[in-house]
Amino acid sequence: MLVDDDALFLRLLADNLGTTGYTVLDFVSPHDALAALDRGAPPDLCVLDWDMPDMTGLALLRELRGRGVDSPVLFLTAHGGTLFEETALEAGAVDFVDKTRGPAIIRQRLALALTRGTAQDAVTDQESLQVGALDLAFASKRATWRGHPVPLSRNEFEVIALLASQAGQDVGYRAIYDAVHGPGFVAGQGEDGYRGNVRAIVKRIRRKFQDLDPTFSALGNYAGFGYRWTDDG
Repeated sequence: MLVDDDALFLRLLADNLGTTGYTVLDFVSPHDALAALDRGAPPDLCVLDWDMPDMTGLALLRELRGRGVDSPVLFLTAHGGTLFEETALEAGAVDFVDKTRGPAIIRQRLALALTRGTAQDAVTDQESLQVGALDLAFASKRATWRGHPVPLSRNEFEVIALLASQAGQDVGYRAIYDAVHGPGFVAGQGEDGYRGNVRAIVKRIRRKFQDLDPTFSALGNYAGFGYRWTDDG
């Protein structure tokens, strides 16, 4: 499902994706997209613009989640700033792509988003996981700490699921970043530019746990490598 108020760009993208095997529903209005969802099954992937006059892409994402639509969401926008990307990822988007990228790159990123969505649904055969005071429910992507729900975004849940499933082991920056962007994706400046994104995600996660429990210490740093979840935090 494509939603973008730029009708020309929308038509070009829809045609391009259609010729490469995608079945595309495209809408210039977020409200029309929501109405179509009310009449049919959710799509495998949603691609949203950021700036739209009647409803922003971010507001549309939140409306989709509020209606129980859990399809992966990718933003395709002219906004390339880090703040926009961080806001989108924190809200649960799986990727954030600049519109100026060529069609081949956009198709690759769509394929990664679809692959990631499938992989996340099959991240474990378990329905839940308990590690110390942490409980994870995989079907609903919900986490609780000492019996209290932790308000994690989808991406944040995936990071915690990765760390908790390897509790006591060090998990590198690359593995954590791949958990929210798909294997091989690189962001930021230089070969290790993605580390800043991982630090920002982990900082938000730690703050949410500490808001519930000021003594929280289960999410530890491994300097220069990544992070570790401990079961006695």
